[in-house]
Amino acid sequence: MKFLSDLTTNSKAWLLLTLSALALELCALFFQYAMDLAPCIMCVYQRLAIASIILAGLVGFAGYKFLITRVIAYGLWATGAIWGFLIALEHIDMQANSGSLFFSCDIIPNFPSWAPLHQWLPAIFEATGDCGEISWQFLGYSMPQWMVLVYGVYSAAFLLVIISRLIHAKKL
Repeated sequence: MKFLSDLTTNSKAWLLLTLSALALELCALFFQYAMDLAPCIMCVYQRLAIASIILAGLVGFAGYKFLITRVIAYGLWATGAIWGFLIALEHIDMQANSGSLFFSCDIIPNFPSWAPLHQWLPAIFEATGDCGEISWQFLGYSMPQWMVLVYGVYSAAFLLVIISRLIHAKKL
């Protein structure tokens, strides 16, 4: 447990978090631009969740020695991992019910007016695909099904680190 507790007081752990999430973001861009798979609105939201994890890693990497920056990084990590998990689950449900009369998939992201990411960075955050379409599978699982696994790993790692930090703090 001490190993997990001390993990986030090391810049290398935060760098690993950043690089793993960055690799996923680059994979998404590869799927979009090299494989010509159009991202839907849910894909765009999942990209934002991954961007939050990248930012968490960068903040943690830059300020791992300071409690306040680690707390900010934890917040970004938890937000990206848990929100991404929930969005991926919703995306799976949309794909399963795409033939239903109650199925709907927005075209324009619901970003705040003060941060229209789809206008600032359309190459990354513009939705051009259909949420109900399954255009890629690997080992029989669709993209959002794989993302549930990815976000589950990020969420589990976050919880393990936080729990070990709390246990270690009580022993001090």
